[in-house]
Amino acid sequence: MWFAVFALFLTVLGAGWLTRFVPTARTTWMKPLLAFSGAYLFTLTVTHLLPEALQMLPGHQVGYFVLGGFFGQMILEVFSQGVEHGHVHHHTEHAGRVPFMLLFSLVLHSFLEGSILIKNPEAGDVSQNFYAILTGVALHHIPAAFALMAMLLLRLGSFRRAVPYLLLFALAGPAGIVLSNFVGLEQVLSGSFYAGLLGLVAGNFLHVSTTILFETSPDHRLNVRKLLATLAGLLLALAVDLV
Repeated sequence: MWFAVFALFLTVLGAGWLTRFVPTARTTWMKPLLAFSGAYLFTLTVTHLLPEALQMLPGHQVGYFVLGGFFGQMILEVFSQGVEHGHVHHHTEHAGRVPFMLLFSLVLHSFLEGSILIKNPEAGDVSQNFYAILTGVALHHIPAAFALMAMLLLRLGSFRRAVPYLLLFALAGPAGIVLSNFVGLEQVLSGSFYAGLLGLVAGNFLHVSTTILFETSPDHRLNVRKLLATLAGLLLALAVDLV
């Protein structure tokens, strides 16, 4: 369990640290990674998160939570400006100001993702495929952390000044894991709460992953690298059932 906490934390820190070595204006390397993580997350959501939630609650009730997660993420992205799926913004307006609403959106998004990662038999399919889902969340955080740090560097002009806000984002997912697994495990797993939480995050994942997949080919042209990355994400997520 603590491996998951440190893995998410270090993934975000490492991805943010990349901005010291990789020019933020050159993000072509990010497109295949986004395609891979989008396909991986989408497949896991459809094959594991949603079926698990549907086993716990009647379908129409889960549907409300899925819709809440989907459209709630749409609202969050008004403030986050698409940083969750690797949008690196190069404009310098609002220089010197910390984008607190953007940070709040990312922190809430990451906290919810971490909160479903419960390593307990009562969590069913999620517990059984705990590390597969953790991998999807971690992969998804790499472009998000890079894009966030790129924006902070543009606004604050200093890596040292930007790091505390990167740390805040890095701690959000682990905080969700700790809260669900240690502080409020019984409360989270009791009744229909966990099923609703799974539905909410499933809706969140559906919005993020489909946005990523659509944005990787906005002009509907065949890009072999992105296509191969998408297929690799799909096949790896399907292979989870074979392990």
